[in-house]
Amino acid sequence: MKQAAVRICNAVKRYGTVTALHGVSLDIADNSFFTLLGPSGCGKTTLLRMIAGFEMATEGEILLFGRDIAALEPNLRPVNTVFQNYALFPHMSVLDNVAFGLKMKGVEPAARRDRAGRMLELVHLSSFADRRPSQLSGGQQQRVALARALAPEPKVLLLDEPLSALDLKLRQAMRVELKQLQEETGITFLFVTHDQDEALTMSDQIAVMSQGRVQQVGTAREIYESPVNRFVAEFIGETNIIEAQVTAVMGGKADVTLPWGQKLACALGNIRPGRHALSIRPERVVLAPDGELSATVERVVYLGSDLQLLVRLKDGGNLTVRLQNAARATVPDAGAIIRLKLEEGAARLLAD
Repeated sequence: MKQAAVRICNAVKRYGTVTALHGVSLDIADNSFFTLLGPSGCGKTTLLRMIAGFEMATEGEILLFGRDIAALEPNLRPVNTVFQNYALFPHMSVLDNVAFGLKMKGVEPAARRDRAGRMLELVHLSSFADRRPSQLSGGQQQRVALARALAPEPKVLLLDEPLSALDLKLRQAMRVELKQLQEETGITFLFVTHDQDEALTMSDQIAVMSQGRVQQVGTAREIYESPVNRFVAEFIGETNIIEAQVTAVMGGKADVTLPWGQKLACALGNIRPGRHALSIRPERVVLAPDGELSATVERVVYLGSDLQLLVRLKDGGNLTVRLQNAARATVPDAGAIIRLKLEEGAARLLAD
């Protein structure tokens, strides 16, 4: 098991009568890409600012490689932060921007220029060293900000939604570059975002947050395939939420009856018999002539790589179905009667 680069122990943050964080505890492994994911106001940026030293914890501890850093000023903490706006100095060249942090640390001019040059090479901007930030695109400015933050060799790099100002294609490209940078440098990256695609694409571990609490921690696959509650299931990707009846419980499995009468065996988790929400991802519902479920297609939505079917069940309920947009795919028209079945293990019971 990797050493914890950052350990957060029962961290609480209050602003007067408002509690922004409720007893958050996390272990962030060294040399990993860890993401705090959640909607606006969930506490993720507050937690990042507490690690950086811009906010103080009301209660609890924050440890960096086992050392309590609560008493350290922000400039004395071995972390660096990349913000949403890159805060580059407009009067300085790209090279001087990258070298600025090293200058503040008293590094000799020759050494800091060498280090800054190597950082620009790492982010593929060596040929832009003499330009001003205003002469760069948004993506290039973002890479300069990354190089500047990496130059002093922080033990942990904090990234506060650094891709939010970029257009879609550039964001997608930068996701790959960020993950490659983390792997090449071996520095722990702590990334804050509300964008689930960013989190799923880059992260070794994801902590999903809501209302100042951590809802679930796991890999991208664990978070997507096995959400622990309704919030996580609905926030990560697209899902069908169905109210189902849990009957017999035995050996870690629960017998579940769906509204249309179909019976399934589901992994139990922390759930007792009774009515519970069930999550079924749209891509796990498939067209099948022998399917147990009859439905009427209400709408077909073209999404490029996928097709989305919005269907109405005989009992009046609704389902969303996703089909791969393959050349040979037979796509039913709106109004068509189709039969569906659930893939093995498609249904996930959710805790209340």
